[in-house]
Amino acid sequence: MKKILPMNHGLRGEIEIPGDKSISHRAIMLSSLGSSTVEIENFLSGADCLSTVECMKKLGAKIEMSGEKIFVTGNGLHGLKEPENILDAGNSGTTLRLLLGLTAPQNFLTTFTGDDSLRQRPMARVIKPLSEMGAKIVGRNENKNLPITVLKPEKKLRGITYKMPVASAQVKSAIILAGLFADGETEIIESAPSRDHTEKMLTAFGAKIEKSGDAIKIFPAENLTAPKKIIVPGDISSAAYWIVLASILPDSEVTIKNVGVNQTRTGIIDILRRMGARIEFLNEKISGGESSADLKIFSAKLRGVEFGGEFIPRLIDEIPALAVAAAFAEGETIIHDVGELKVKETDRLAAIVQEFNKISAGSFESTEDSLIIHGGEEKKFADCKTFSDHRMAMSLAIFGAAADGVKIDNSDCVKISYPNFFELFK
Repeated sequence: MKKILPMNHGLRGEIEIPGDKSISHRAIMLSSLGSSTVEIENFLSGADCLSTVECMKKLGAKIEMSGEKIFVTGNGLHGLKEPENILDAGNSGTTLRLLLGLTAPQNFLTTFTGDDSLRQRPMARVIKPLSEMGAKIVGRNENKNLPITVLKPEKKLRGITYKMPVASAQVKSAIILAGLFADGETEIIESAPSRDHTEKMLTAFGAKIEKSGDAIKIFPAENLTAPKKIIVPGDISSAAYWIVLASILPDSEVTIKNVGVNQTRTGIIDILRRMGARIEFLNEKISGGESSADLKIFSAKLRGVEFGGEFIPRLIDEIPALAVAAAFAEGETIIHDVGELKVKETDRLAAIVQEFNKISAGSFESTEDSLIIHGGEEKKFADCKTFSDHRMAMSLAIFGAAADGVKIDNSDCVKISYPNFFELFK
């Protein structure tokens, strides 16, 4: 159990956050497909990204870590090797879904497993398009839950046109990675824009990818040309907790250094600004196709808003933190189209309503696909459960810090994405 005391003063000074989780995953995978050594700086050494490291080692990549830097040497685009053992994705849905796309075209068999949480998460929606391309993938039931075995395909995968039923960067990325090895071009039509880190990084590796409106075309490749160095920007999902806390604590003025501000990820900032938050971009720059900036946040009086639709893929991981902001806003906030929350590390929609209401009774309710927050209600100290979900743990921590404190179980789950999060509270 960890007890968070109320923070009876504003948040001030500068904060440095860990490297972006999504970009760290992709940097390891794509560097493993090159044939020269890539230095990755500001790599996030959280549990999820380390699962990707271990999986890529077992697939033949040479990976060495030195502090916050990591060096990756692959065997070329077509040089992956059959793993001697089962690949363990741990708690990482990104590791599993992207590697399903990467191993589906390979001329060997791969079996995946994961922890108890990941074993309950459905994989059918990523296996469906890969199967249409000719992949042979077997899960333990109709939802394609782990363990999953990717069989050697009967013949080379074929390029397809696939219309995404739900916006998902992980599913899209799996199709893109499989498309690199396919016979003919592969086209993905998105239902709404999702994070595009895979497309940006693959372009930096020399892959041919074309985007036109909602359509993305991937062309098969013979090889990839790896850059000498990839600098991973700070993770906006990790920054979200401090952005929210600085916004709702009076007399706050804080700068968060080197945050990734890719437009497919900045929904949290757009919505908070609509709520009245004061957030400034400073020192903007671009590295490896990814934009970053220092964020300066001032405390502000927030108001409730209503949104959904295309915003959701751009802030789905930040909804628990955003719900905390809404609890301190004036009026009602309604977030539509959040059914995706039910299939995260836990059912986050249910978890938010159950646990956040312990701190602010009656403030949170949900429908089948929406979250409603009544702002301005009385807050109190509470004992809360994280469900071993890192984003629930961190959101509960900032909620308690801005209210009357909180006690949470299994605080160690933050190691998945933000290992030193609780050190900053000290």
